[in-house]
Amino acid sequence: MIEIEVQNETHQSQERLRFAAVPRIGEGLRLREKSGMWASYDVLDVWYQKADFGDVWMPYVHVRLTPGEEVGGDNDDDGYDREFDDDFAMQAAAMGGEIEPFKI
Repeated sequence: MIEIEVQNETHQSQERLRFAAVPRIGEGLRLREKSGMWASYDVLDVWYQKADFGDVWMPYVHVRLTPGEEVGGDNDDDGYDREFDDDFAMQAAAMGGEIEPFKI
């Protein structure tokens, strides 16, 4: 597994994720939003920087929400639909906890 720092242009955030391979420019990724829903992102840029330790080069990926993959609705400036989050939380509470994804 390769640990890559993903810089999200849409939400102006950074996080480190593990990948089996370094994604290429133009490829799509599915990343989980703060609301728990998955969204499509396009890889805009990939670069490597030398790490502080040893002769190791660390990969970095710059992503942006895929056009047409709107997150918003009745929201604040961060693009999250508050009404949906409340409905989802109420459904989860009614089912006795967190909703599990469908398993094949």
